[in-house]
Amino acid sequence: MNRIETKMAALKAAGKKGIYIYITCGAPDVQTTIEAVKQAEENGANLIELGLPFSDPMADGPVIQTASVVALKNEMTLAKELEILREIRKFSDIPIVGMGYINNMYHYGFEKFVKDFKAAGMDGIIVPDVPHEESGEMRRICQENDFVLAEFVTPGTTEARMQDTCKDASGFVYCVSNNGVTGVKKVDYSVIGGVCDKARKYTDTPLAVGFGIGSAEAAVDAAAHADAVIVGSAVVKRLLDDKLDEAMALIREMRVALDARYAQ
Repeated sequence: MNRIETKMAALKAAGKKGIYIYITCGAPDVQTTIEAVKQAEENGANLIELGLPFSDPMADGPVIQTASVVALKNEMTLAKELEILREIRKFSDIPIVGMGYINNMYHYGFEKFVKDFKAAGMDGIIVPDVPHEESGEMRRICQENDFVLAEFVTPGTTEARMQDTCKDASGFVYCVSNNGVTGVKKVDYSVIGGVCDKARKYTDTPLAVGFGIGSAEAAVDAAAHADAVIVGSAVVKRLLDDKLDEAMALIREMRVALDARYAQ
């Protein structure tokens, strides 16, 4: 099993929910990125979603858009992101999944991207601007290299499409909580909860709910029908504001709340 599968199996055995923390690579700077990964794990994160900044992050809201701009102004590139990965792997074995857009990977060469980033310590990738129907070659390359390519389900996913996207899913399925972009907002998580219940008919792969989660209470609600929650903008905003301690306190609060509610 890869790191993601190993970690999620261990959490399931312990009766615990996972916390996936998104951090934009290079925002506000390289050292903060590395330190934030280290401290996030210490405070209860189980997986790091490392944002690969791009000029047109269409799935992301204002906070992560701003973080991408900051990172690009810091001259962040895929080559520098590889260096950051290698630094993280000197002190941590936490699962790491990249989150980026196909333009960067296509320009780099997708197969080369998978092989280079896996060699540096990445376990998979989330590519929100490539639909499942157009990802066949990408999925083949990822499967051949034991590299996760996350699948998506949303409140608008039909059951027929869900069956197709979930049947070969690995690592985790990204369950988008609402029809919109990333960012802290009030969300009725019972909607994506119903989607998760349907998805379980087609896959045993862990389900992770993201978009909108900004508090411990929201994390508890989002996790009701899922195996993990994904938290991005709430953490990234604090990092951009030079409030690393507050970002870590939020992760710790979510860990405590999830364990109090769900740990067996």
